[in-house]
Amino acid sequence: MNKIAMPKLSDMMEEGKILNWLKKEGDTVNKGEAVAEVETEKTNMEIEAFASGVLRKILVPAGQTAPVGSAIALVGDPNEPLEAEPQAPAQAASPGRAQASTSGGNGRAASAPAPQPQPQAAPAARPAGVVEGERIFISPIARRIAAEHNLNISQIQGTGPNGRIIREDVENALRQPQAAPAPVFVPAPAIAAAQPGEDVTAVPLTQMRKTIARRLSASMQQAPHFYVTMAIDMTKASALRAQINDFTQTEKEPIKVSFNDLITKAVALALARMPEINVSFDGDNLLFKRHINIGLAVALDQGLIVPVIRDADHRGILEIARESRRLIDAAHNNKLKPEDYQGGTFSISNMGMFGVEEFTAVINPPESAILAVGAIIPTPVVVDGQVVVRDRMKVTVSIDHRAIDGATAARFLQEVKRLLEEPMGMLV
Repeated sequence: MNKIAMPKLSDMMEEGKILNWLKKEGDTVNKGEAVAEVETEKTNMEIEAFASGVLRKILVPAGQTAPVGSAIALVGDPNEPLEAEPQAPAQAASPGRAQASTSGGNGRAASAPAPQPQPQAAPAARPAGVVEGERIFISPIARRIAAEHNLNISQIQGTGPNGRIIREDVENALRQPQAAPAPVFVPAPAIAAAQPGEDVTAVPLTQMRKTIARRLSASMQQAPHFYVTMAIDMTKASALRAQINDFTQTEKEPIKVSFNDLITKAVALALARMPEINVSFDGDNLLFKRHINIGLAVALDQGLIVPVIRDADHRGILEIARESRRLIDAAHNNKLKPEDYQGGTFSISNMGMFGVEEFTAVINPPESAILAVGAIIPTPVVVDGQVVVRDRMKVTVSIDHRAIDGATAARFLQEVKRLLEEPMGMLV
């Protein structure tokens, strides 16, 4: 009997929600054939069968969540006996109207506990002979010793019969130098959201919203944010944009360049000239990124997603515009692939289209900086002793102060300002 496991569809994925099954029990499935649609923290994706046979049993019904690596269905021969398999923890599948509980005086709405991922749910590596989603063969005493020392048994190479992990394998692993554990964000006790007797409607969080809450809470908790704001004269950039858009209408594939495309190009060139901004903080090291991959924050009904324009410093403005349009359309149509939103090194969040003049953004880890872009507003300013109206835009860079100093952030904004105020420099 073969198990279909909940796959790890992205670096940050810990669990997935089954949206619907594309096959029903008793259907024939072929290896590589899509069997279910899963909601991850970024997008919806189809998962495939790892073996051919008959879909004998669905272990996780549509609407429920399962940790990465856990079995969600069984595939085998029609007459093969089913293994005893524990049912995945139940989760509320649809929102319902809930009365706030007054038990204990905390006023919380009643809800089923979310399933917790198991220690071996998302192994970094698999020893030979271990198939994704199947149990790891290990002797009881080896398992006990590994648990006492918090060892991840999925990373231990078994030398026993059929790759079984034995006591000696665990003891050998303990002799190896262990990597320092990553810091774990422990949230403070939640304050009751509903008051006793309050009438509320409880809507379960989507996987995307859960991930946004977890990652951004961790970002604010772990990264000391520092903010630098600067005003930029966008008058010349506005004129250049108009010229480019007039030109593109004569092209075989017309494309409309947005202000965000110009800002993306300016940021990419500024990062190329100031690589100390294009970094990640890694405990005792600063990781200087060799590629400049700009993430663009896109607001969706279910949350925020940040697709990535790769090697933006090597792309022209029209190429950036086309790639930006492709990514935004894919995000709104739920068509993004994992490679479209992974690997960002710096992010841009633009709320100017909403009339927002100025704001600060939360850093998207493991990046060390994000640029918040406000609206372009005609503003009276003094130029050569005369009061004139110019198109002005305020931008604020949020930096991780562990990795970047305030003066470095200021020089970075000066470079972005210089490129946008004299935009011909982005074309030569």
